[in-house]
Amino acid sequence: MAALIRRAPSILRSNFKNRYFFSPAVHRMEETGLYGCHHLKTPKGFQRIVDDAIERSNELVGYISRMPSSSEIINAMDEISNTVCQVVDSAELCRHTHPDREFVDEASKASMRINEYLHYLNTNLTLYDAVLKAEKDQTLTSEEAKRVSRDLCIDFEKGGIHLCAEKKERVSQLNVEIAKCCAQYNANIAKEPGYVDVYPTSLIPKNLHNLVKPVNRLTSRGLGVNIREKGFRIVTEPSNVSAVLQWTSDDEVRKMAYIKSNSVPRANLGVLDKLIAARHEISQIMGYKSYVEYALQSNMASSPDVVSSFLVELSKAVQPKAVEEFESMRNFKRRKNSQQDLELEPWDEAYFARSMKSSAYNLDFSVVASYFSLSQCIEGFKVLVESLFGMKFINIPLAPGESWHPDVLKMALHQPNEGDLGYIYLDLNSRLGKYPGCAHFAIRGGRQVSETEYQLPVIALVCNFSKSQNSAVVRLNHSDVDTLFHEFGHALHSLLSRTDYQHFSGTRVAFDMAETPSNLFEYYAWDYRILKKFARHYSTGDIIPEKLVTSMQGCKKMFAAMELQQQIFYALVDQTLYGDQTLSQIDTTSVVVDLREQHTNWKHVEGTHWQTRFNHLLNYGAGYYSYLYAKCFASTIWERVCKDDPLSLETGTAIRTKFLQHGGAKDPAQLLNDLAGDGITRYQNGGIIPDITSLCHELNLRK
Repeated sequence: MAALIRRAPSILRSNFKNRYFFSPAVHRMEETGLYGCHHLKTPKGFQRIVDDAIERSNELVGYISRMPSSSEIINAMDEISNTVCQVVDSAELCRHTHPDREFVDEASKASMRINEYLHYLNTNLTLYDAVLKAEKDQTLTSEEAKRVSRDLCIDFEKGGIHLCAEKKERVSQLNVEIAKCCAQYNANIAKEPGYVDVYPTSLIPKNLHNLVKPVNRLTSRGLGVNIREKGFRIVTEPSNVSAVLQWTSDDEVRKMAYIKSNSVPRANLGVLDKLIAARHEISQIMGYKSYVEYALQSNMASSPDVVSSFLVELSKAVQPKAVEEFESMRNFKRRKNSQQDLELEPWDEAYFARSMKSSAYNLDFSVVASYFSLSQCIEGFKVLVESLFGMKFINIPLAPGESWHPDVLKMALHQPNEGDLGYIYLDLNSRLGKYPGCAHFAIRGGRQVSETEYQLPVIALVCNFSKSQNSAVVRLNHSDVDTLFHEFGHALHSLLSRTDYQHFSGTRVAFDMAETPSNLFEYYAWDYRILKKFARHYSTGDIIPEKLVTSMQGCKKMFAAMELQQQIFYALVDQTLYGDQTLSQIDTTSVVVDLREQHTNWKHVEGTHWQTRFNHLLNYGAGYYSYLYAKCFASTIWERVCKDDPLSLETGTAIRTKFLQHGGAKDPAQLLNDLAGDGITRYQNGGIIPDITSLCHELNLRK
C-alpha cells in the first residue's frame, strides 16, 4: 500500500485536463467547502471526492496500460498519487480535528474506501510493469524522474507485487492482520487508560486539580461510625501522568501513577506479539532476515548493523555523563529526605529533575509561560520567515465553509518576487474530541503542473494548547513552544519545497532524514537572539529578560544526557523487537528489561510493561532511531550554518536552497553535506551514519 500513498509523483503533462479536488487557495470570500474543496460543503461530499479520485485514477491507469513514453508514465503515476493523496490526507485531517461527528464519520468511510482502492493500485501489475519499463529506460532526462521511477519500483516490491500468487496472497493477509493489530493496540489504550484513586485530596497539588476527578469512599472511624472521605481519581493517560510525576511530592502517589500507567493495557502484550510475528513473516517472504532489514532497505542507514553501530556508539558516549546526572539526582533525594540509603526510583525522575532545576536556577515556570502567549508565538513564526527568507506570513480571511472550527487561522507564505509559496491552516487550541497531540498534516503537496504553473502546497499545523486558569490568554509552557517550533520546521519543509513531483514534495524524504528540519527549528525556540524578537509578557508587553532565557537554557542542559539515554533505549527496544528472530520467539518484556539494564541507570519495576503503550512501535516500527539521526544532523547544521548568525538572510538562503526546497528529490546525504559541509554523514557497512561530534560537544559528552 506504500507505493502510491507514502510518496507521491507530478501531473500528467499531456492532453488530460488537470482536475483540482481543492481549488487553488486564492484570496476570495465566496462560499466554498472544507479546505477550499467545493464538494466538501456537506459531509456527504467525501463520497463525491472519493468517486472523482477513483474515476480520474482509472482513466490514468488505462492511459498507462498503453505504455506511453517513460516520462509520461512517471507523470501519470504522479498524477494518480496526487489525486489519491489529497483525498487520503483531507480525510485524515478531518477525522482528527472536525467537531462535527457526521463529518468525522464520512471522512472515516472515505478513508476506508480510498485505502481499499489504494490496495488495488499498489497490486496492479500493469502499473508495476510500466514503472519497471520507465526505470530501465534510458530516455528519462531528469534526475528527479529517474529517482521517482527507482523509488516506485522499490515501494511496489516492498508490497510483494513481484511474488508468486501464493506468496502475494499471504502478504496481503498479513497486511490486513497488521492493520488490525495496530487498530486494536490503539483501541486498547483508549479503552483501558487505567486510573488510581488518591486519598486524601491534600496529596494532589492544587495546580493539578483540573486533571483529576473527585471520588469518595466510606472510612471507618471506630465505634461503628463511618464517614465519607474525599479523594481524587487520576486517569493514567500520558499527559496526566506526566504532570503528576513532575509536581506531586508524595512518593506513594507518584509510584501508583507510574506503575499503573506502565501496566495497562495488558491485552497489548498479545497484540504486540501478533504484530511483531506478522511483520517478521512478511520480511521472510520478501527474502530478508528480519523486519528491521526489510524496513531499512530504502533508508539512509540501509541495514540493522549500521543502526546498531550508531546507537551503541551514542550509548557509550552518553553513559558517563548520564551516570553523573543520575548520581546527582540520587544525592539530592537523599539530602531532601535526610536518609543516606535511599535509592532513586523510576517514578522519582520527573519530580526531582523539576525540583533540582527549580532549585539551581530559581525558575518559576509560570513566569516563563507569561512571555509565550500563543499569539506572540505566531508572531515568532512571522519574524523567522521574514528574517531568514525575506518572506511574510499574511493572514487570509477564511471563506464561508472553508474552516472546520472558529479558532482556525489561515496564512499564506508570501515572497515579494515569487508571490504566494503555499498556505497553512493553524488549529492550535485544545478541544474535546480533537487529535490529542501536535502534528503537521499535508492537505496538498507541491508539484510542477506545467512549465509555467506550480501546484502550491497546503498544510495544517494542529496542536492542543489550553487557556490558563482564570485567563482568556493561551500561554505556553516552554516545552510547548519547543514542540510548536518543531512542527513549524515540518511546515516550512512542506511550504518551501519546490519539486517537480509530488512524490518528493516536502517531508516525503528518506524516513531517517524527515525529522531533521523539525529538530533544527527547535534551536530557534531556545536562542535569546530569536526569542527577544517576539517573546513578550502577555499583559505588560515587556521583552523576555535575557537572564530568564539563560536560566531556561541551563535547566534544559541539566539532565540532557539522561534524556538522550532514554531515547537511545527506546530506539534499541524498537530495533530488537523487530530484529532477527531465528533463535527463539521474542518475549517483549524480557527485551525491555535487558536493554534497560544495559543502556540506562534505571531498574525495571516488576509487573510493568511500558511497551504496551509505546505506539511508536506501530507507525515507526524499526524506525524510531530516525529521531536520533535527526538530532545529530540538526546539531551539526546548527553549529556549522546557523549558530553564528541564526536570523540572517544568508543563513536562510542556505537552508532553503541547499536543503528544504529539494524535498526528497535529491540524495539525502548529499543534501546534508551540501548544506553543512563534508563530515555531517559518513559511510559505514554500506549505509550512512551521522557524525555525533556536534551533539556530544553540545551536551558536554566525551565522544
